[in-house]
Amino acid sequence: MTTALIQSPDRVILRNISWHSYQSLIRDFESEPALRLTYDRGTLEIRMPLDPHETFKKLLGRLIEAATEELDLEIRSLGSRTCDREDLSRGLEPDQCYYIQNEAQVRGVAQIDLTQFPPPDLAVEVDISSSSLNRFSIYAALNVPEVWRYDGRSLTIHTLQAGEYQMCDRSSALPVLG
Repeated sequence: MTTALIQSPDRVILRNISWHSYQSLIRDFESEPALRLTYDRGTLEIRMPLDPHETFKKLLGRLIEAATEELDLEIRSLGSRTCDREDLSRGLEPDQCYYIQNEAQVRGVAQIDLTQFPPPDLAVEVDISSSSLNRFSIYAALNVPEVWRYDGRSLTIHTLQAGEYQMCDRSSALPVLG
């Protein structure tokens, strides 16, 4: 039985959701890019980011793209593409994500299957109103090497080390930033 818990006006949590239902919702919401889905082993969170969230997401994206341009690095920017794996029963949509170190491996690939290709090298999370689910544990399960988190006051850089994220003072993906 599916149970719904309304956390706030911008989010709803659904429990006992099958992988198939999650995938159906991803397809159904393709025309609604403002909605964000996070799935963790049967629990689904649906969020609608507010304006400040979108402002900071775009600003951080511009910073990353300007840095990679200045450093003459090839990147593949995938925005908030769905990063999911059925075998892990987990998935989410980062605010922004990028292939930097592994860009050549996914160059020209129309739809990246994370069971066959590495995950994005860098994900960006704007957590002005934090997710109810532990998104960092989902990123770790997906093996995303680095996550930048902005909480409305400060930007923190987290790198995956031995299966857990550690806060760092320098980016691995873009060492010139930190």
